[in-house]
Amino acid sequence: MRWRQRPADSNWGDFGADDQIGKMNLLTPHLRRAAAQEVKEGIAFCLSMPLDYPGGGGLMAHRQPPKIAATVRSTGHTCYNFEFSLLHENVADICSDDRITLSTQYSTQWDSLAHWGQKFDVDGNGREEIVYYNGYRAGTHVRGANDTKGPYANALSISELAKTAVQGRGVLVDLALIYGETPEVVGYDALMSAIDAQRVEIRPGDMLCVRTGWADLVMKMQGKPDIPRLSNSCATLDGRDARLLNWLSNSGVVAVCTDNIAVEPVKYPDADPATLAKRRSILPLHVHCLFKQGIHLAEMWYLGELADWLHANDRSSFFLTAPPLRLPGAVGSPVTPVATV
Repeated sequence: MRWRQRPADSNWGDFGADDQIGKMNLLTPHLRRAAAQEVKEGIAFCLSMPLDYPGGGGLMAHRQPPKIAATVRSTGHTCYNFEFSLLHENVADICSDDRITLSTQYSTQWDSLAHWGQKFDVDGNGREEIVYYNGYRAGTHVRGANDTKGPYANALSISELAKTAVQGRGVLVDLALIYGETPEVVGYDALMSAIDAQRVEIRPGDMLCVRTGWADLVMKMQGKPDIPRLSNSCATLDGRDARLLNWLSNSGVVAVCTDNIAVEPVKYPDADPATLAKRRSILPLHVHCLFKQGIHLAEMWYLGELADWLHANDRSSFFLTAPPLRLPGAVGSPVTPVATV
């Protein structure tokens, strides 16, 4: 056993000692068949922004937009508009072939369960160490950049999520409809009010999609982000609200997918000095979902067109297909989610 004690409010071990997909275990074939019944019209919506959006590197300087380059053939030729006649007589073929360097979490993305961990005394011996969901440990299971054969997630990588295929019932809660661009931090009461007002039925196994309007702003900026505006616009979920976190645990949702960056505030409003003096998390919703509960998080999805259609047709649910790249060792992945209604 990798751990002798688990964090409070966690479900470590509930899906087995070696579980690596957390709440995605709830998305069974039975629920997937039921979710397919959400397809009534056969209309599909792309829920990804262009992967070079938001644009630039100002929102998170350590994440950079994709760079495309041509591959280079063994002959030294760059393979973009490459003429095979350079190598073979009387051949008319042309080939373009590229490679991409990108930050996996720059744009529309999934977080893996290896994306966010904490220091915790898993052995009950008074010594804390860096661990991730279900007690997987840094250095052994999640190798750092300075570790042998690192960086590499031997456990909890995004490829574990990819193997589930990520297909099921999506439900949309539209906070932009309520708050517009107002930078509201939404806790349990406000979220429940939105769910009730919009007649959203949330079932175990659902992927909860929360539209704030943030990605709509990004799309309008066309790759030239107004960073001050984006940093001070639209609703976010309040990871400090214990009742909200408890609801996420008990609702049975397997993922929280939002159209903003980080799902919760990147920087919470200043707390009182007594709170700041206590040990805390800068992203408590990440800790609860990724570290404790195995609820996958997704960020910067484009939900605007889907939301407009759902509202016009008095619906809030749809069939969602959103597998990440099956890239072993990675802790995040770009994704092109598809909602079918």
